[in-house]
Amino acid sequence: MPAFKTLDDLSGIAGKRVLVRVDLNVPVKDGKVTDTTRIERVAPTILELSKKGAKVVLLAHFGRPKEGPSPDLSLSLIAPDVAKVLGKPVATASDSIGEAAASAVAGMKDGDILLLENTRFHKGEEKNDAEFTKALAANGDIYVNDAFSAAHRAHASTEGLAHLLPAYAGRTMQQELEALEKGLGSPVRPVVAIVGGAKVSTKIDLLMNLVKKVDALVIGGGMANTFLAARGTNVGKSLCEHDLGETAKQIMIEAATAGCAIILPEDGVVAREFKAGAANQTVDINAIPDDAMVLDVGPKSVEVVKAWIERAQTLVWNGPLGAFEIEPFDKATVAAAKYAAERTKAGKLTSVAGGGDTVSALNHAGAADDFSYVSTAGGAFLEWMEGKVLPGVAVLSGK
Repeated sequence: MPAFKTLDDLSGIAGKRVLVRVDLNVPVKDGKVTDTTRIERVAPTILELSKKGAKVVLLAHFGRPKEGPSPDLSLSLIAPDVAKVLGKPVATASDSIGEAAASAVAGMKDGDILLLENTRFHKGEEKNDAEFTKALAANGDIYVNDAFSAAHRAHASTEGLAHLLPAYAGRTMQQELEALEKGLGSPVRPVVAIVGGAKVSTKIDLLMNLVKKVDALVIGGGMANTFLAARGTNVGKSLCEHDLGETAKQIMIEAATAGCAIILPEDGVVAREFKAGAANQTVDINAIPDDAMVLDVGPKSVEVVKAWIERAQTLVWNGPLGAFEIEPFDKATVAAAKYAAERTKAGKLTSVAGGGDTVSALNHAGAADDFSYVSTAGGAFLEWMEGKVLPGVAVLSGK
């Protein structure tokens, strides 16, 4: 991974205006923030800079405003929760550029924290417009990016600013990049990846990249059915993308060429209806009834997955093994997650997880806290797993 500067490289910043790109795109219902996880993730960077006497100017987006400013997408709605998490006052400005932003920044004292308005209220943000980027930069002396979750977008506040101001990675960005380096960049082998979820079509690039980088790839969830069908297995009424059979075969060929073992279910838990508590049975993977669907991998498959986890030094996890949202089809995901957490806690495994339903699945299993790192970055995490260059990361290294 290219070298990048962190807060450890910053000194003498008292009185300096530090523009900090954070992710405050939190879920809101009836005007109330329902989950402050993303605020909690960026708090260490904000508080560290504030403690050192910097004037901390926060940049963030919220939602997807289509036609400029929108009251229901104003960051002023989020500011009270940011202040509560930080335990410090957080001032707001009615714009991210122009006189409103400039006067708010000019009134700051050392250590103050200011949240500028939603950057996406200006079309120049997503276009990475040069003039808009200059207008943002006018309010800062230093730029810190602590929003890995937005690093796959080449926007003004995530990429453009790093060309105009001295650029550094915040603590969350640093932690994420170091964890990802351990996961796939320079991992300790053997490396095992677990990839689940509903569809192969959303993870073709991911699978193609992983088979060249890991020693074993465990495929679960609905996407396993596509691979099984491509191999000639009858999957009954299971979720399956039969039109992607050739793609699945090509991925298996690529894996064989790269020396990567593909691990598919050996048994499955089947039901006739998709609902909690549905009547179900465990069958051999070659004996799926025509009128049934596989909703979870079976106990024999779980033991195989656990054996691969035990063999691994590094585990990368994206997606559940079954329909974990409804019982009893959460058993395989829970069992595998708990086993990975135990191995990690015992110091025998480096485990990195993220993307899609993964965080929810690991939280459901009560295993998330014991993983080495769980990313909440979503799209950015997936694009990293796909081997793509993330503009917001590349620019920090001067690439």
